[in-house]
Amino acid sequence: MTTATMTIDFGPYKAALTSIHQHLCPKQVLGVRAGLHAGDLLGITLPHLDKRLFAFVETDGCFTDGIVVATGCAAGHRTIRHMDYGKVAATFVDTLNGRAIRICPTIESRQRAWAYAPGALDAWHAQLDAYQTMPAEELLDVVDVQLTVSLQAILSEPGLRVQCARCGEDVINGRHVEQAGLTLCRPCAGEAYYARIDT
Repeated sequence: MTTATMTIDFGPYKAALTSIHQHLCPKQVLGVRAGLHAGDLLGITLPHLDKRLFAFVETDGCFTDGIVVATGCAAGHRTIRHMDYGKVAATFVDTLNGRAIRICPTIESRQRAWAYAPGALDAWHAQLDAYQTMPAEELLDVVDVQLTVSLQAILSEPGLRVQCARCGEDVINGRHVEQAGLTLCRPCAGEAYYARIDT
């Protein structure tokens, strides 16, 4: 086990996270650490707001908020995509060269936390404290990956807008489908997550 700890000033991240959460938690810290580590490994200065860095997050909630705060990836910038796998993991893509890395906590990270916070009240507090200082190689697993989805299709074309032939609503970002010679939104093409209630 490496005994050297990381020195990261969590002050700015804590301030940003506590503006959207009542307190800092271990998963938020993991998100920050994963995002910062991705920036280091990909050679991208963070936070990055010019859409060079894209993140696929495999869970919602606190972990994702940590990634947003650390990286600048955000739904409003169209640089983050939620893949609902229920895993504390994320894949970061350098859109300039296509390199992609998936980062998740090591299997041993929760148990290792006690070595970095031996006086903690409980496992939650041990993880909260230790995840802020634990060396990245003990905290995070990193693997190079190749995307099986088209990042270009996800990013689409800025300003692309069509009108659905059935409901008349605008569809942006290339999310329309062609069906039986008609340009349709996904709900009108049968892919709706809701059903209208007509009164």
